[in-house]
Amino acid sequence: MSSGATRPPRERIAGPSTPAVPFPLRASGAVQRGFGRGSKELGCPTEALEIFDALEKEKATGVYYGFAQVDLPDAPEGEDKDRGVFPMAMSVGWNPYYKNEKLTAEVHIIHEYANDFYGRNLRVVVLGYIRPELDYISKEALIEDIDTDKRVAIESLARPAYAVFKDDALFTHPTPTPSSA
Repeated sequence: MSSGATRPPRERIAGPSTPAVPFPLRASGAVQRGFGRGSKELGCPTEALEIFDALEKEKATGVYYGFAQVDLPDAPEGEDKDRGVFPMAMSVGWNPYYKNEKLTAEVHIIHEYANDFYGRNLRVVVLGYIRPELDYISKEALIEDIDTDKRVAIESLARPAYAVFKDDALFTHPTPTPSSA
């Protein structure tokens, strides 16, 4: 599917009023270095995550929304704000605009972090699906859709049945991992 500047306006909220099967999906893993395009080219830093086991039954590429938290047990003074649970938008797919040869899951946590956190443990609760993966005619069209995806994620997660997942056990009682033990 291709996307250009003539696409009609998108909905501001995605998904039903409460999470529906197969959601919620929970996953965690070490943040890996991706392609380095998110921050530099698109103005949208992303964290590469191996989440395919959780999504394997669905195998649906596209953009998802939910909540995410990074383990930062030794965050310096003043960076406590980075330890929270934040909204996220996650792209799962081949990124056709960049012609990737590998299926990726790239999480964009909607929060400004003080530092990078490669190698840290990232936990996500995926609560819904925003849209299918698209191919874009321009980088500007891609950036416009990413910005819309972030707004849709925030508004979708503000609904009470979704907002409660900010306190999910995955975040409040995480299983220790080598990077968070």
